[in-house]
Parts: sequence; C-alpha cells; structure tokens
Amino acid sequence: MNPSQSFEDQSYKRVIRAWTMYDWANSAFATTIMGAILPTYFATYIASGNSVPIWGYAVAIGSLIAALLSPILGGIADFRASKKLFLGIFAALGIISTALLFFVSGPEQQTLCIVLYILGTIGFAGSLVFYDSLLPHVAKPEDMDKVSSRGYAVGYIGGGVLLLINVLMIFLGPNLLTNMTNEAATQLMMRLSLASVAIWWAVFSIPLFRRVKEPAAMAEKQEIGKNGITVSLQRLGKAFREIRDYQDLFWFLLTFLVYSNGIGTIITMAAAFATDLGFSTMTVLGTFLMVQFVAAPFALLFGRLGSKLGNKKAISISLVIYTLVAIIGFFMTKDWHMFALGFGVATVQGGSQALSRSLIGKLMPKSKTAEFYGLFSVSEKFNTIIGPAIMALVTQLTGNVRLGIISLVIFFIAGILMLQKVDLERGARKAKAEDELMIVVE
Repeated sequence: MNPSQSFEDQSYKRVIRAWTMYDWANSAFATTIMGAILPTYFATYIASGNSVPIWGYAVAIGSLIAALLSPILGGIADFRASKKLFLGIFAALGIISTALLFFVSGPEQQTLCIVLYILGTIGFAGSLVFYDSLLPHVAKPEDMDKVSSRGYAVGYIGGGVLLLINVLMIFLGPNLLTNMTNEAATQLMMRLSLASVAIWWAVFSIPLFRRVKEPAAMAEKQEIGKNGITVSLQRLGKAFREIRDYQDLFWFLLTFLVYSNGIGTIITMAAAFATDLGFSTMTVLGTFLMVQFVAAPFALLFGRLGSKLGNKKAISISLVIYTLVAIIGFFMTKDWHMFALGFGVATVQGGSQALSRSLIGKLMPKSKTAEFYGLFSVSEKFNTIIGPAIMALVTQLTGNVRLGIISLVIFFIAGILMLQKVDLERGARKAKAEDELMIVVE
C-alpha cells in the first residue's frame, strides 16, 4: 500500500472494499450456522434429547482446535508470505463443511453433523486469523479504526440479510411446498438455509482474493533458508518467551481476555438467558435480527469515535454501556425490555470488537501480524469458555439466572480499569523498532 494514498483514492478504496467484503461473506456462518438456524435444527431434528451439552462440547472442541492451530500457522504465513493462501484453505474447509450440512437429515447422522460443525468452526475461526492479519497491510495506521469498523458494519449487514432470507424461507416454506407436510417443508428449508451459507461465503470471498495483495514475507537474517514450520515454531516459542517485552501488547491481550469474556457471554448466552426468563422464540429471534442491522451503523460510528477520542476511550465507553446492559438485564420482564437491551448491545457490540482488532494491530510488528493475531485469536476463543462457565456456575449455585447476568459486570469494570494502563504510543514505537530489524524476503 502506497503511504501517499489518501483514504479517498479510488484504488485504495477498492482494496478496502474488497477486504471488508470478507466480513460480509463469513458473517453468514456466525449468524445462521453458529447463532440461529443450525443450533435450532440440531435440537429439533438431529439430537435425541439433551442437546445442550452435546452442542456445547462441539462448540468448545472446534474453538479449541482453531485456537491451537492459529498461532503456529500464523507464523508460517508471516514467514512464507502465505496469508491469503492459508485464508483460502481455511475458508474452503469452512465452506465445504457447511455445504455438506445439507445432507444431515436425521438423528442417525448426529455424529456427522457434529463433525461437520467442528470442521466449519475451525475453517471460520482459522480464516479470520489471516483475514485480520491483513488489516495492518491493507489500511494505513490512521485509517485502521475506520477500516476495521467498516468491516464489522458490513459483516453485520451481510449476516443479517442472509439470516432474514433464511427466516423467511423457513416460515414461508410450508405455504410454498404444499405437496409436503409442514414439518417436512420446514426441515427442507432449514437444510437449504444451511447450504445457502456456503454459497454466500464462497461468492462474496472472491473480491478479497482478486484485489488484496499478499504482503511481502519478512524474516530475520538467521531465518532465511530454514523450513517454514521450524521457523514458525521457533517464532511462536520466542513470542511466548518475549511477549512481556511487548509490554503494552501483552497487557492489552490480558485486558481483552478479561472484557471479551463479558461480551462473548452476552452474545452466546443471550438466547438461553431470555428463554429461561420465559421470552418467546419470536421475541428472541426478532431481537437477534434487530441487533444485526442496528449494530452496522453503530460500528461505523465507533470507528469515527475511535479516531476522534482514541481507541482506549471509545472501548471504555462501550464497556460502560455493556455494564449498564448487564445491570438492567437483571430487572428484565417484558418483551420490550428484551428489544431495548438488544438495542443497547447493538450500539456497542461491533464497535468494541472492531476497535479491539485495530488497537492490537497498532501494537504489533507488521512482520508478525499473523503470528500475533493468532495469539489474539487464542484470547478471543476463551471468551466462550470462561465467561459462560462463570455465569452458569453463579446461576447453578444461586438458582437465579438473573444473578448470572449480573456476574458479568466484573468483567467490564475490570476491563475498563486494566485498559487505562495500555500506552498506545509506547507500544507502537516498540513494534516499529522490531520491524526495523527485519528484511524483506524476495
């Protein structure tokens, strides 16, 4: 990327649009496969009772495998200039696995469904490591907040559009397929919805591969000529040993681990929480759809807020709002309360994630973006383990699901306090100094 280009240059804008389109492409997996349709389909047609523990283990296994692979493959991608190659491999794994879910049609295929979901999750999460790692190469430092936020905004709209289409297919299916029973028509439409994600993901990934260039490989002199896997493992070991030398990067990874557990728990447990409180499926699904579309403009707004106030202040504001959401959630009793809290989450969900992604990009050397985004991915995966476990434990010990949602306040308050210790300027200087030790490998 030519540093003299402005954010308004057409060639620059085309590359930015191509990069953000991958958010549009892969978000369909998050909404339809992870969030709404597949879990419902699994519980209704595939699982033979007690589906929650089985599904929970599937989610955990997929996330864990992706978390373990990401840093190793990230190091290889940095060394061999193969970020797009690995992105393509993981995306293909996710797309093919998702497409094959169409053929899962009964309880006898429960194991197949779980395996395909795990493979899809690995593909989805793995591809995001390499997609995120392209951000510092695609956008100039002063544009990273805007570009990252734009990606999240585009993703929310894309995921929401396909989810809306899928919901309409499912509800209108029995009226359109009059030669089938209502249950058979609904099941077929759910299977077609799963397959539609694969098509959506594949088609809208094309712009990134066409327009975004592969960043040059960078290595230390002593690494030249070595095997890629060997260098990756050596870099990963070095990264773990020397992560404390990147004082602000290390501290932000810990900070992100803390507050993202609160965010991840709200995202993954909201449906179960609302259902336990007696809210209808239509209310929960309607809130989910609303969040997708409201989150898009607010993600853009937070991108501008990050540029004006700085990442730390903007993220802190989002965590304050999350704190209020958790507190007010304790008192939620009516349908409109659910929609109001969903709106509150939508105002900060995309912005907090986007600014976190761009903030860490400013703290890491460009020569090791995939490697360090792999470590970032490890922190990110734990937000669906620690937070939900604490919420579940509090609920189990007290017998009150409302106390479970209140327990999340500690993650947000601790995150706000820890974030203040991150020095962006010092961290950026450290990253720049590391890059100066590297040479471009032709």
